[in-house]
Amino acid sequence: MGMTMTQKILAAHAGLDQVESGQLIEAKLDLVLGNDVTAPPAIDIFNQTGAADVFDREKVVLVPDHFTPNKDIRSAEHCAVMRRFARTMELPHYYEQGEKTMGVEHVILPENGLVAPGDAIIGADSHTCTYGALGAFATGVGSTDLACAMVTGETWFRVPEAIRVELRGQLSPHVGGKDLILFLIGMIGVDGALYQSLEFTGPGVASLSMAERLTICNMAIEAGGKNGIFPVDDRTLDYLRQYAPERFDKQQYTVWTADDDASYVRTIEIDLAEVPLTVSFPHLPDNTKTVGSFDPVVIDQVVIGSCTNGRLEDMRLAARYLKGRQVAKGLRLIILPGSQRVWTESLKEGLLEIFADAGAVISAPTCGPCLGGHMGILAANERCVSTTNRNFVGRMGHPKSEVYLAGVAVACASAVLGRIASPTELEEVLS
Repeated sequence: MGMTMTQKILAAHAGLDQVESGQLIEAKLDLVLGNDVTAPPAIDIFNQTGAADVFDREKVVLVPDHFTPNKDIRSAEHCAVMRRFARTMELPHYYEQGEKTMGVEHVILPENGLVAPGDAIIGADSHTCTYGALGAFATGVGSTDLACAMVTGETWFRVPEAIRVELRGQLSPHVGGKDLILFLIGMIGVDGALYQSLEFTGPGVASLSMAERLTICNMAIEAGGKNGIFPVDDRTLDYLRQYAPERFDKQQYTVWTADDDASYVRTIEIDLAEVPLTVSFPHLPDNTKTVGSFDPVVIDQVVIGSCTNGRLEDMRLAARYLKGRQVAKGLRLIILPGSQRVWTESLKEGLLEIFADAGAVISAPTCGPCLGGHMGILAANERCVSTTNRNFVGRMGHPKSEVYLAGVAVACASAVLGRIASPTELEEVLS
């Protein structure tokens, strides 16, 4: 029996020729990751083990991003724990606020050349599955598993079953990767891929940018997926070489492809041309509706950014829709570039000026409002269109607030018109 991409990566890291779904394995890890929410308890557990050092200083990554810049004493103390640990262990991959390489964890790891095709990665953050866009196996774990992995460099997995998502064609104008993943989640449900690997394949993959693939894999967990993964192609390698040519020109990675006779629990076929502009209504990501199919929804706030849509491509797209336009009166637009690199390049390209002229608040790189942390919390009865990845009850603030998930194009149109809207409506109203 053949193996899927995920199964091949796990087999290689477990030192096995073959694995099958349901099998329990112990796998060596290429990277372990923690942030300012999950790393402090992991560090406490690590210290309790009595270990003198981490398993490999080059493979432990700590990123303060959720409550940074620190919003209160507690968040400052959490970051101080990380900072001291990184200093004591002499970890080269601790990314301090303000550094040129800092930002939101799932944006900066690829930017800093830390993720390679064929890697096995765990992170104490559920959206670690983002890195599947680069042909890696990546999944989220808890702080206890992170602590153990920092000591041993290994962790256990139950090999997941796989769903094959066959893509063909290309997306329509204004429709992006965020619309595609929301459309898929709406199709199969928030538990439709529970502990399964979402393996994206087919001729349509070539039409998707790397930013779109990263967005799609980022939200695999919102369908219950263990991980999401794309095959490696020339676009993948060009992206990797852009950020770390010294590593990826030397081909220090392994590309795995699925066998023709690999087993899948099901195959989902999607014609990309049929994917509509999609919005996820409160209070679950699978509560999706096509833009234009519902009565007007007046909103109070729009957030553009996060580990889902905070990359340079997203900033450029936002500037395209906001240039020469104004945010609706009484509405707050918050834009969060995903990294210092994205922020700086957006400044150089004049994107930040476009945002400021439109009436947006421009933030430092942070998770901030995505998790209801700071920098854009919602009051009772307020509605927000957000390019983030979750819209649970109280996710971005008050339990009586509402979050509507969308892509950058819909978010920008909504910010200008003051209600959930499509870019086509924006052009028609303001023409």
